[in-house]
Amino acid sequence: MEAVPIQSENFKLGFIGAGKMAESIARGVVQSGVMPPQRISTAIHSNPSRGTPFQSLGISVYSHNTDVVDASDVIIFSVKPQVVKTVVLQLRPLLSKKKLLVSIAAGVKLQDLEEWAGHGRFIRVMPNTPSAVGMGASVMSLGGAATEQDGELVGKLFGAVGKTWKADEKLFDAVTGLSGSGPAYIYLAIESLADGGVTAGLPRELALGLASQTVLGAAAMAVQSGKHPGQLKDDVTSPGGTTIAGIHELEKNGFRGTLMNAVVAAAKRSQELSRK
Repeated sequence: MEAVPIQSENFKLGFIGAGKMAESIARGVVQSGVMPPQRISTAIHSNPSRGTPFQSLGISVYSHNTDVVDASDVIIFSVKPQVVKTVVLQLRPLLSKKKLLVSIAAGVKLQDLEEWAGHGRFIRVMPNTPSAVGMGASVMSLGGAATEQDGELVGKLFGAVGKTWKADEKLFDAVTGLSGSGPAYIYLAIESLADGGVTAGLPRELALGLASQTVLGAAAMAVQSGKHPGQLKDDVTSPGGTTIAGIHELEKNGFRGTLMNAVVAAAKRSQELSRK
């Protein structure tokens, strides 16, 4: 059976798994006006309180995953990686090629997802936690039977919670090491900058506020200015000044190499986990 084009103006979206990431995507899609809540659904099983944030948006909450699949044209599997196989296999009889399937389960490969579903109209997406505030970085890879139109539709959905890129699935371990784990590196940097401010005499609240806003502003400059980060760094660094003194300390202690090593280590760990 050929893949039936999804009608972008009236398709229905379902979430299998109602965790925090599903909630973030659903909220972003609704609040950005990408689609109305009346065309979105999910199912709640063991924890009734998880239905509250979805219901507050006007999203339908069912008792069974089968109801979600029946009601949806696009289905996002947002369950934990260790249970995604069981869930997909349970729903397989209902997962025809008329439905576009999406997985955000970390480390679960398209080849396996396609085998469990019985067809290749699957798209794998790797979002990250800043999706919760509409500032996510998501990378997607298309399965064998997913069309370019399918990719555009999924890109629009995840674009509601940040920026999206398309990449070959073989790069996903590196993606995990950078954008998947990267927020934790930045939180550590913010905490360290704030601690430095406190050491230099700033009150804790002021130091943390300044550190957080500085990182936010610097990231916005990197995205919006069109300049290479090295040029932006040079723009702040005057001869014999305060900034170059601080950079000198960072360079003496291997700041760049440490960050590079963190990304590589996380990518290798992702690779190891995906083999298990």
